[in-house]
Amino acid sequence: MKVNIKDLPLDERPREKMMAQGAAALSDAELLAILIGSGNSEETAVGLMQRVLHDCRNSLNTLGRMTIDDLMSRYKGIGEAKAITLLAACELGSRRRREEVTERKRVEDSRAAYEYFAPMRDLPLEECHVLLLRQNRSIIGEAVVSKGGIAGTAVDVREVMRHAVLQRATSIVLCHNHPSGNLRPSREDDQLTKHIAAACEVMNIQLVDHIIVADTGYYSYKEEGRI
Repeated sequence: MKVNIKDLPLDERPREKMMAQGAAALSDAELLAILIGSGNSEETAVGLMQRVLHDCRNSLNTLGRMTIDDLMSRYKGIGEAKAITLLAACELGSRRRREEVTERKRVEDSRAAYEYFAPMRDLPLEECHVLLLRQNRSIIGEAVVSKGGIAGTAVDVREVMRHAVLQRATSIVLCHNHPSGNLRPSREDDQLTKHIAAACEVMNIQLVDHIIVADTGYYSYKEEGRI
């Protein structure tokens, strides 16, 4: 027999729990249950979201990479509106993480660069972005320099340098994602880093780092002593 949320004790209902104890007291499933509002004929909203998260290995990043069709087809009780709401919430979380780094004003090391680019972990296909910095490492902006497939993407060195010159950047950080989850740089990644570094030297622009991001973390050419 299904137990409705309204049948639970007050301190176990997500909305009431949040009102009394604050958002930090709620589990991920309880927070997501507030967003979808209701479950299905067999599960409460909390139970449904617990199952969804279990299927995602309890990773909000994995949930964020699902599509609207994935959620609708796999889970009874999740229609288009609920699926859109869940994925919109995941995207807001990614943007908040990036905003927190941007508000610090500067990207002074590889870890800070990774934190800025971390939302790229959720991209389903490989992309390459360049972060444009001033002399004091404050952020000018970011540009997408290529979009590709699951296995790779072609980057035009001239396109990277064009953005740097137009924005008068004195240093840059290059970043691309590996949707496969493998952080090991490919031969093509090594060649790209070498060509970008050479172009930067000619243009008197510093290549701060080339970062690879994936679910498992990040790889830094700078930290590995390869820049």
